[in-house]
Amino acid sequence: MTDLIACLSSGKGTWGHVNRLISDGEWGKIFLITNEFGKENFSNEKNAEMIVIDERKGLEDLRDDIYNILKDKVKDEVAINIISGTGKEHMAMIAAVLKLGVGLRFMALTKDGIKEI
Repeated sequence: MTDLIACLSSGKGTWGHVNRLISDGEWGKIFLITNEFGKENFSNEKNAEMIVIDERKGLEDLRDDIYNILKDKVKDEVAINIISGTGKEHMAMIAAVLKLGVGLRFMALTKDGIKEI
């Protein structure tokens, strides 16, 4: 089963999108790239693993932090979602996943349900 890696950060209304993507999809494991605020305030009903990053760090450090956490946990293809967060967080997450050497698919919640973009 495909694992989901999603940004859960800034962006008005984006937490609802991520929450529906989590609850409506069938995922092996769920990893949320977030900050301390997200870890403390997001309703984590499916027991997603929260990967807390320090968004004040540089891009390469963020990439390495995400990579080091995921490297022993993700083996095959992953679904990613970047509806929430900043460009810096998105770049770090995508670069970390590419560095893992796994396939990736962009997934989003649409009016017709969860779709690959």
